[in-house]
Amino acid sequence: MVKAVKYSPKSPSPLCDTKLFSLGAAGKVNAFHRSFAEYRATPLVDLKNMAANLGVKRILVKDESWRFGLNAFKVLGGSYAIGRYIASRLGEDISSLPATRLVSEEVKGKIGEITFVTATDGNHGRGVAWTAARLGQRSVVYMPKGTSQERLDNIRSLGSDASILDLNYDDCVRRAAGQVSSQGWVLVQDTSWVGYEEVPLWIMQGYTTMGVELMSQLEGQRPTHIFLQAGVGAMAGAMTAFFADVYGSARKPVITIVEPDKADCLYKTAQADDGRLHFVDGPMDSIMAGLCCGEPCSIAWEFLRSYADFFVSMDDSFAEQGMRVLGKPLPGDPAVISGESGASTMGLVSALLSRPDLKDIRESIGLDGDSVILCISTEGATDKAMYKKIVGDANFKEINF
Repeated sequence: MVKAVKYSPKSPSPLCDTKLFSLGAAGKVNAFHRSFAEYRATPLVDLKNMAANLGVKRILVKDESWRFGLNAFKVLGGSYAIGRYIASRLGEDISSLPATRLVSEEVKGKIGEITFVTATDGNHGRGVAWTAARLGQRSVVYMPKGTSQERLDNIRSLGSDASILDLNYDDCVRRAAGQVSSQGWVLVQDTSWVGYEEVPLWIMQGYTTMGVELMSQLEGQRPTHIFLQAGVGAMAGAMTAFFADVYGSARKPVITIVEPDKADCLYKTAQADDGRLHFVDGPMDSIMAGLCCGEPCSIAWEFLRSYADFFVSMDDSFAEQGMRVLGKPLPGDPAVISGESGASTMGLVSALLSRPDLKDIRESIGLDGDSVILCISTEGATDKAMYKKIVGDANFKEINF
């Protein structure tokens, strides 16, 4: 099942200012990430034969499984936010704090030992744990019930005090936030609420390194359509703001936000269009674990309601299809090993372009023979057992763990 809503607010509000997500601002973020020895721009894959088969001009997929050796994009946000926090403690600008200085005895002597705490479905927590370990700091990570043992082990292997709680994701966030006053820890959470907005904004800015890389890799080709998956919406909001700023209102691509139907808080917020954020409560048992968040990031929503065009809620079968078409591509196209959340947008795109029953949604979004489609595979196979169950062993050896 798939549902789509075109977002045309009944009472339009002033558009959000995108200057913090401009190409210039993103270049500063990218310079910080480049200061890490592990930095490499992740590839942009051109699926030429799939595009021809599905009747569109181009299908481009940015493969974030190569990011910092951590198999997902999330480290971009966590690392930049931690860097910005340390910079604020030192009273300096982030541009004067490359990774080589952040790990120095000089900086450690000034700030001492900090414990960074967060809640995660997997990838964000892994990025926070990696950054804390890299900088000689501590991390505590809470994960929701249903989290795979592999995702927990990946975080613990970085020296983090990580645990799976008998709580859903949003309650894990509340548990992490509670440690700030009781333990004196520093919360690095990729969602915002009233009174907690600075760090989430830094995290969102951290994601714009992907935008800087894309503008180089696209080589002047403007996507006509961009599909972005969303949990709380931080990455989707950041990239929506980035592309809205880069292209302007006249040339902005059509942006579609994609969520699992078990955790479609942004879809519900857009559908209601009543000026309030709408939550999803209780268990959220989609295989798209990284997107199973029931409460939207308030900052992200402001950018999405300003610049996103469509919101889609879909079941797990679309993510499974995306994993298969990317992992077992048409002859001549490169394979992209993508996990359940990472492949969600490609699954939707391939279904929209191939299924007659989805014609109305396809035409509403405006997909046709001239479309240049951009998706971001936000993660690799972060749960190998699940990947093998859905896709099989083909190309599995190519995964960069």
